[in-house]
Amino acid sequence: MDVEARVLDAIDEAGTVRLLADLVRVPSVTGTDAESDLQDRCARQLAEWDLDVDLWKFDLDDLRSREGFPGTEAERSEGYGLVATSEGEGPPALILQGHVDVVPIGDAAKWEGQDPFGARLTATALHGRGACDMKAGLAANLAVVRALRAAGVRLTRPLAVHCVVSEEDGGLGAFATLARGHTGEAAVITEPTSGSIITANAGALTFRLEVAGRAAHGATRYEGVNAVEAFWPVFQAVRRLERERNRDAGPLFDGNPLPYPIEIGTVRAGDWASSVPDLLVAEGRLGVRLDEDPADARAALEDALAGLDDPWLRDNPVAVTWPGGQFASGRLPEGHPLLGETARAVADVTGAGPGTTAAPYGSDLRLYNAGGVPALHYGPGDVRFAHAPREQVDLRELRDVTRALALLAVRRCGVG
Repeated sequence: MDVEARVLDAIDEAGTVRLLADLVRVPSVTGTDAESDLQDRCARQLAEWDLDVDLWKFDLDDLRSREGFPGTEAERSEGYGLVATSEGEGPPALILQGHVDVVPIGDAAKWEGQDPFGARLTATALHGRGACDMKAGLAANLAVVRALRAAGVRLTRPLAVHCVVSEEDGGLGAFATLARGHTGEAAVITEPTSGSIITANAGALTFRLEVAGRAAHGATRYEGVNAVEAFWPVFQAVRRLERERNRDAGPLFDGNPLPYPIEIGTVRAGDWASSVPDLLVAEGRLGVRLDEDPADARAALEDALAGLDDPWLRDNPVAVTWPGGQFASGRLPEGHPLLGETARAVADVTGAGPGTTAAPYGSDLRLYNAGGVPALHYGPGDVRFAHAPREQVDLRELRDVTRALALLAVRRCGVG
C-alpha cells in the first residue's frame, strides 16, 4: 500500500494535461507524415524515462502479404511501430496500448473558428481533434510510466507501452506490432469508455457497391436507367438486413439500440449534369456480430443484394467488393482475471465499481486477442465525442483513468 500511495502521489495531473495538449497539437491524421512525427516524439519521451525502446519502420509489402492483414483505407507510404518496455523478468505482465492516429477534421467551418488541433482548454475539458479518440488514453499511458519513474518504483515484471498507427483505418499498427513479436500476458487499450470497461467489440467491414444504370441524354431520360433510382431498392435491402442482424444482440449490448449498424457513408453517381448516370458507387460499413466469422457477415450482405425482386437489378446485379479496413469482432476470454483486476483498480480510485459492456465498433482489441494477448478497453472520454467537431475529453476522467492504470500496473507487474 505504501508503494501504491507513493505512485499515486507522483502522478502530475497538470503535467498530464500539458502532455495531452502537446499530443493533440500534432495533427497526426492517419497516413500523414505527422503520424510518424508523433511516434518519434513518443519514442524520445519514453527513452528519457529509461524504458527499452523499439522504434522501427514497417515493411509494408511484407505486412500486406501476411495472413490476417487487416486492410487499410488511408494512402500510406510509410509507417512506424513503437514499443517501450520497462525493467523486469519475463514477458510483459501488462501492456498499455494506444493509437496515435486521428481522423480528418471534416468541415473546418463546423469548428466555429477554433483550431481543430489547438488543444483548447476549459475548466473541465480539453477540446481538439483526437482529444477523446484517443490521445487522452495515450497521455494516461505515458503518465503512468512517468509516475512510476518519479516514485522510484522498479517493477518485478515488465510493463510495456504500445503506441500504434493506423488504428482508424483497420489496425495495421497493432498487426505489425504483434507480428514483430511484441506480446504480453494482458493488455488494456485506453480507448474512451466513459468509466465503463469494454470487454468485447463488434467488428466492422468496409464494403463498396457498384449499381449500374444506362446512360442517355437528360432530354431523353426515358431512354436510360438512372443509377440513382436503381440504388433505392438496394438501400432499402441494406436497412432490412440491418434490422435482421440486430435481433437478439445479447446481454453485453443491453441498452444499445443498434449494436451492429450497417451504414452507407459515401455515394457517388454521374459525371455530367445533363446525362442519365450509368453508375453509382456507394461505400459503407457492415457491423460484424460477436464471434461471427467475417466471411459469414460478407455473405449475408452479398446474399441480401443478390436476391432483390427488381427487374433491372436481376439483369444487372449489384457488384459487391470489400476494400479498406476489415475489423473482425473480438472479446476478452470468459473469466480472465484482467477484468476483475481492472475493475478493482477503478473502484479503488473512484469509489464505485465500473460497468461492463461491449462496443459496436471495431478496434485493436480483436487483433490482440487473436494474437494471444487478452485485452479490454478502459480509458478516458465519451465515444460520442469521437470523430466530431465538438471532440473533447473530461479532465476528471483523464485523472481517474491515469490513477486506476497506475494501480493496475503496480499490482499486475509487482515491485522489487
